[in-house]
Amino acid sequence: MDLSVEEDTSTQSGSLLVIVLDSSPGQRILSENENVLSQCLDAVMVFCNLHLMKSPQNQLAVIACYSQNSDFLYPTSNPDQKHDSKTNDGRYELFANVNQAIRDNIKNFILNKSQGVVCSESLMAGALCKALCYINRIEKQHQIGQNISSRILIITPCNDYKSQYMNFMNVFFTAQKQNVVIDACMLDGDSGLVQQGCDLTHGIYLKIPHLSGFLQYLLWLYLPEPHLRKYLALPPPVKVDFRAACFCHRDLIEIGYVCSVCLSIFCNFSPICSTCQTVFKFLGPPAKKKKNK
Repeated sequence: MDLSVEEDTSTQSGSLLVIVLDSSPGQRILSENENVLSQCLDAVMVFCNLHLMKSPQNQLAVIACYSQNSDFLYPTSNPDQKHDSKTNDGRYELFANVNQAIRDNIKNFILNKSQGVVCSESLMAGALCKALCYINRIEKQHQIGQNISSRILIITPCNDYKSQYMNFMNVFFTAQKQNVVIDACMLDGDSGLVQQGCDLTHGIYLKIPHLSGFLQYLLWLYLPEPHLRKYLALPPPVKVDFRAACFCHRDLIEIGYVCSVCLSIFCNFSPICSTCQTVFKFLGPPAKKKKNK
């Protein structure tokens, strides 16, 4: 019997999972069907309960974001907030508190904080920064010698984050340095930028083919810990789009101009870098010497 899996898990003191949920009401998949958000939330809550069920040392955090803000759904900012015991119906208290906190906070998040907001690109990069800060704080609370496996799961229907290119790159390289795995579950459309982050941190990127199987994909691909995935039959890896976004128009380009000082990328030539204001000096063609007749 192979005991390599048990040896890997014995060195860990629990697993920390941070779910970043894009809840912007302007998404096409959400605007076409009002029940999609509630169905996805139900699947996410089941997934969270199963993650906590795997080990009493496992920890969980859920962050929601939209075009102007991001906030924690769980754990709540109010530590005294508890789930009403009358509605437990015999459920485990921790699971009931997690589910109720997610429901109440997402309702408050959408109804109160996103009212009157023009639908635009969600601040996914800011939510990922919050997730990394939370992971860093939890890891520092552990005693020396205790290791915790931390990972981030992105759940979003959006495929357009090119205006946050630099913020995403900073998040991805920070996660890579901190050994934080970033997974992504795309509900509607592909994102080359998110693909790059999953590839850098050795995470799983998948655009689910059918929304009705959302929970099944969560349990199959994202519930096992990263060190156990090598024993699973996973989908073939997707071809990663490594194109960079230009700093002038935020378009993905294959060939462009790079500033030699700040490494900014531009799709069109400019004698002055708009990022660091460097003026480039160009030498003209050598003058031809006149021949003496």
